[in-house]
Amino acid sequence: MPRRAELARRGGALADPEHFDTAPAPPPSLADQVVATIRAESRKSRRRRLRLGLAFSGVTAALAAAALAIFVLPGGSGGTPEQHVAFASLPPGLQISANLEPHAYGTEIHMYVKGAPSGTLCRVFVRGPNGVRQSAGSFRYRWGDDSDAVLSAAMDLSHTRALGVRVGNRTFVAPVGGSSDTA
Repeated sequence: MPRRAELARRGGALADPEHFDTAPAPPPSLADQVVATIRAESRKSRRRRLRLGLAFSGVTAALAAAALAIFVLPGGSGGTPEQHVAFASLPPGLQISANLEPHAYGTEIHMYVKGAPSGTLCRVFVRGPNGVRQSAGSFRYRWGDDSDAVLSAAMDLSHTRALGVRVGNRTFVAPVGGSSDTA
């Protein structure tokens, strides 16, 4: 027991600041080590941010290129230029025409109808090789409305052989680049 009492007395003395001649000080090299560690971590962080920024820039550039290819360039159409389609042999007072634009997703169709009764349902379709028919959508004609209806078909313009529109209960078909007939 005397040994335990001695250790307790000395331990208490070590914990009592009055028993120290000077306050303990960190080693002189500690400040340099802390500064060096902070600088190294800062360099790593800058490199990570730079790599992340470059990666983000690369992804952004790829997305911009994809958007350009999909929405602006006429890719997938084999260089097919925009085509105007005029429908002939129409009833008196009815006018129908269209502009077809090639896009990577298919064909954009600007339909112009004039002279139909207001509220008439107009259904548009394209025909491809071997008479394959594909819907391009529909719209209602409004009397006095000079704007066009913008529709799209997944069929590539280079494969489009004819454009058709059903105005009310009559269907009109025009070959792409040719004259029209009534179906």
